[in-house]
Amino acid sequence: MVKVITYGTYDLFHHGHIKLLERAKKLGDYLIVGVTAEDFDKTRGKINVQQHLEDRIAAVRATGLADKIIVEEYEGQKIDDIKRYDVDIFTVGSDWVGYFDYLNEYCKVVYLPRTEGVSSTEIRSKMSALRLGLVGYAPFLKKFYHESKYVNTVRVVGVCAPSLETVVGLRKEVELYTDEYDVLLESVDAVYLHSHPHTHFKECKKALMKGKHVLCESPVAMTVAEYEDLIYTAKENKCIFMEAIRTAYITAFSRMLLLLKGGKIGKIVSVDATCTSLTSEENVIGSKKWGALEAWGPTALLPVFQILGTEYDRMNVFWLKGEMSSDIYTKLDFAYPEAVATIKAGTGVKSEGELIVSGTKGYVYVPAPWWKTDYFEIRYENPADNKRYFYQLEGEGIRHELVELANAVRNGKPDFFISRQVTKGITRAMEECFSKRA
Repeated sequence: MVKVITYGTYDLFHHGHIKLLERAKKLGDYLIVGVTAEDFDKTRGKINVQQHLEDRIAAVRATGLADKIIVEEYEGQKIDDIKRYDVDIFTVGSDWVGYFDYLNEYCKVVYLPRTEGVSSTEIRSKMSALRLGLVGYAPFLKKFYHESKYVNTVRVVGVCAPSLETVVGLRKEVELYTDEYDVLLESVDAVYLHSHPHTHFKECKKALMKGKHVLCESPVAMTVAEYEDLIYTAKENKCIFMEAIRTAYITAFSRMLLLLKGGKIGKIVSVDATCTSLTSEENVIGSKKWGALEAWGPTALLPVFQILGTEYDRMNVFWLKGEMSSDIYTKLDFAYPEAVATIKAGTGVKSEGELIVSGTKGYVYVPAPWWKTDYFEIRYENPADNKRYFYQLEGEGIRHELVELANAVRNGKPDFFISRQVTKGITRAMEECFSKRA
């Protein structure tokens, strides 16, 4: 029996996929089809996949051409699979000619002609891209714009900021607006807000009332009442309203959470997160300055609430006042029924930006800057048991954040990495902190 193996993402399954599988089937007696997992696609830079793994597997199975379907999850797996299943022929589309010649050492390699004029990339490019407007702090918006180019389901059409000096180079690519938010809203389907936190509620509400989807940096509002108002407005206007904390979309961070949920360090009793920066100019828009808590609080609170939940018993606040009545350093201590947590946020104050999660069997250590991590460790009493985890980091989570926004808009079903409960918890903590400081 001649065994044949092939691999693919099989996103937006089309007749080109079917033709390729039919040609692969004719090469032998038994066809194994490897469907690439989302995580592995991300490591290869493929972030625009529209369908979940289960749907893509179902599409391949429905053809009746595959005798066996497997999931491709890591680099180098092709060699393992060829050996494991005693494969005679490896085959793939002709657009990969020469790339897999190294597999000739293990089996015969055949490059098959692809069906001309159709591909998942072409199908996605023909889809109506989400027209996005960027609003707020100009230097970061420029970075955000360049990252958006990796997402073919989103197209930035305008930038609105108090000062456009740092984005003037984008003038040939997008429309630039100086404090003309209403004008920008008329030309977009959605907005990304990186403006001062105290303006978020007003800006979000205006966009949602006009039927525009919103991706807003956290905190999305300064009070729970405002947050609930925005949720209601989004629902009434059939809009996606999504909180933006890039860390939530970083693979290493999300995988760490899954390991913790699986009990890798036992019962969790403490979470300590520190976020600081000495640079302060990036936290100023006009006469408005982001304080330490406004700049870093939501990011530091994210692991606390995603790990321990939002139902803490009490919160203690310590803060140091800086310029423009803002804080340069804030420390929050949370008491839970059976756990504690501490966050430290600073602008103009520098500390080790690490994340430590302590449990009854061991602890997780994420080195600075933990909010951009591609690496973390699980450490135990016996160092020989320690494990290290590495995940490739591209775009600091911005690209994946935009993909999730576009998917939510297309499907009409929000499936965010940050739950509504966590977003509300962050808003509640911010509101409580500012009331205690008043």
